[in-house]
Parts: sequence; structure tokens; C-alpha cells
Amino acid sequence: MIDIKLIRENKEFVKENNKKKFQEHKNTLVDEIYEDDILLRELQTEADALKSERNKMSDQIGILMREQKKAEAEALKNKVSSMKERIDELEKKEEILRDKIKKNMMLIPNIIDASVPIGKDDTENVEIEKFGRSVVPDFEIPYHADICEALNGLDKESAGRTSGNGFYYLMGDIARLHSAMISYARDFMIDKGFTYCVPPFMIRSDVVDGVMSFDEMDAMMYKIEEEDLYLIGTSEHSMMGKFKGQIIKEEVLPITLTSYSPCFRKEVGAHGLEERGLYRVHQFEKQEMVVLCKPEDAMDWYNKMWSYTVEFFRSLDVPVRTLECCSGDLADLKVKSCDVEAWSPRQQKYFEVGSCSTLGDAQTRRLSIRAKGENGNYLLSSLNNTVIASPRGMIAVIENNVNEDGSVNIPKVLQPYMGGKEKIEIK
Repeated sequence: MIDIKLIRENKEFVKENNKKKFQEHKNTLVDEIYEDDILLRELQTEADALKSERNKMSDQIGILMREQKKAEAEALKNKVSSMKERIDELEKKEEILRDKIKKNMMLIPNIIDASVPIGKDDTENVEIEKFGRSVVPDFEIPYHADICEALNGLDKESAGRTSGNGFYYLMGDIARLHSAMISYARDFMIDKGFTYCVPPFMIRSDVVDGVMSFDEMDAMMYKIEEEDLYLIGTSEHSMMGKFKGQIIKEEVLPITLTSYSPCFRKEVGAHGLEERGLYRVHQFEKQEMVVLCKPEDAMDWYNKMWSYTVEFFRSLDVPVRTLECCSGDLADLKVKSCDVEAWSPRQQKYFEVGSCSTLGDAQTRRLSIRAKGENGNYLLSSLNNTVIASPRGMIAVIENNVNEDGSVNIPKVLQPYMGGKEKIEIK
């Protein structure tokens, strides 16, 4: 959510940002917010003036009563009573108008960074850099689900009976590989100085409203029936909620956290679920990084964070590239974002394994997360980034380490997490 001062002082700038986001239909909302804000301030001014006058009259009533001027005091009491009725009426109007403005403000996209390329959707994202040599072996690589099934590591048929489409059983060494990658990601980030955290896996609606747009919530979140609780789609949601309503001492900044969680997503929309494989599913596990910092430090942290994901996958011998997300591909709360994509030798193209975003003060404004500085309190900047989401990240490791005989080499950094095993072989 942007600062309403932007609309008060330069609503055309906000409208131009909507245009860059291909959301010009929201410009009527900007005008509506602008007019409602003027009306709200007029109501507040009138109410404040009446309250001030009422207080003065109340003082006069006390004086008149002491002076035994009861008739004059009663006349003033009647005026105060009618004032109270008007003040109550104004305050009710204020409350309705304030709620309306807040609701509309939450629909206005965040102001994107000047460096963000303008484009309508993810087809217009811009490649930044490639890391590692993308190799295609001289044998045909099977589909990742077929590789896992041949290694007795995947059972989607049974999961279909227990849970339906979009779920899976991982078994044996494939399940162990999955867990090894999550554990390695945890230790990788701890070594970078991040504090490890396991958060709640369900959050209340006021936290959901604070961390994402309404459209994202509808497409992603599972709600618990008859409870004010939602299953998280990423641990970023819980981690931001941890600081809701808090004033943080400036000397503890930046706050750098790496959090583990299972994640649950409806996967509603154009992409949908993947019928056979593990690329897009309802349930997965994730190691995340979340940073709260001073606004002036946000871009430095943004560049550090995406580079950590690149470094992580390169340590697994997986070639990757970074893509700058264009304006139309940015979620409404984001200032700037880039995707980390892994090389798929089977498809001979890259696919997303992580996303790094800086959100400015969009989340911290919604959640009222501030720092206490020398010159008063101020809103912090929030950032988040995927270290690994598995099984999607595991697909990249399997495809880039599969052998012609169907066995899969285990990257050296993961071998200690698998009892020293160097290869997963068909039994």
C-alpha cells in the first residue's frame, strides 16, 4: 500500500505508475481516493472545531454553575448536546469514509523502481545474466517423474487416491534427496549470517491482508473452515506477521531471517497444476530468506539476496540465469523483482526455481512495522527471496545429474546429508 500523500500531492504520478503496470482501469480509483480524502479531511476539520468549541462551552458551563447562573448554563448544555449529536454523526461518516479509502488504497499497485523494464506479462521479462554452462548430454533425458518412478522414489497414483490431483508421495532416496536439499539450504543461509526460524504454518486474515494483494490471496490461499486462519503459501507470510504492529530498535537492523515451512497453494489460474510431474503442485517445502532493513539499504540487500540463490544452485552444479521481471509481471506490492531460473537439459530451456523481491514499505505500512530512529519512527523496507522450493528445485538437480543408465549423481555438497551416498541407483 502506497502513502496516501502520493495521491494528495501527485496523483498523476500514481496514474502513470498504474499505466506502466497495465492497470489503467485503476485510475478512476485514484480519483475517487483523492476526492474522498479531501472530504475526509473536511469532516475531520469540522469535527475538531466542534470538539474545541464544545470543550470551551463545557468550561463556561462550570463557571456559570458556580456563579448560580443556571438558565444560561442550561442553554449552553443544550448547545453542547446538539454539538455532540453532530460530532457523533461526523465521526460515523469519517469511519465509513476511512474504511472505504483504505480498501481502495490496498488495490493501488506499489510504485515500481525506475529500473524495472516495461512489459505486459512474463513473456517480456529480460534476461540479465547466465551462470554456468548449459549442457545437453548425448542421450535422451527422461521426464523427471519417470526418473523418480524408476528409482522407486515417486508415487502420484496413491496420492491421487488419498488426496487428489496435485499431491504426491516421495519415497526412498528421492525423498532423502528432497530433505537433503532443504537441510543444506538451511545451513547455507545460516553460514550467510541469517537466523534460522520455523514459523507457524497458519496465519490470520489480518496478516494475509498485510502481506499480499486480494487477487494473490484468492488464487493462492486455502482457508480453514469456520476459523480465521489460512494455510501459508510461503513462510514469508508468517515471518512478516511476526513483526506486525512492532516498533523495532534501529540498532538491531537489518533483521535477516531464513525460514523453513511446508507451503500450500491452490494454483488457480492460467498455469494450473501439472498432472504427471512435480513442477506445479498443491504442497511443497521451502527455505526462504526474509529481510527487514532501512529503506536506503534495501537495494543492496536485494542484490545480495538473489546472488545467494545463484550461489546455492551453482554449488549443486546446476546452471542458472537471472531474469528481470517486467512491470506487468510484478505483483502489486513489489517494487522490483527478479527470477532465478535453472537449466533443464531435457527441455533445453530454463525454468523458475526462485524469485527475489523488494517491496519497499508496502507490507510494513499495511502491518504497521516501524523502526525507532534518532528523528522518530519510520517504516522499514521488506524483502524476500527463495533459497529453494522443493520438489521443483529437486527437478533441476535430478535433470542435471542423471546418467544414461537412469541413476542420479548426488552433488558433493549434499552427500553428507545422505550418509555419504554418491549416487542414487536403480535397484
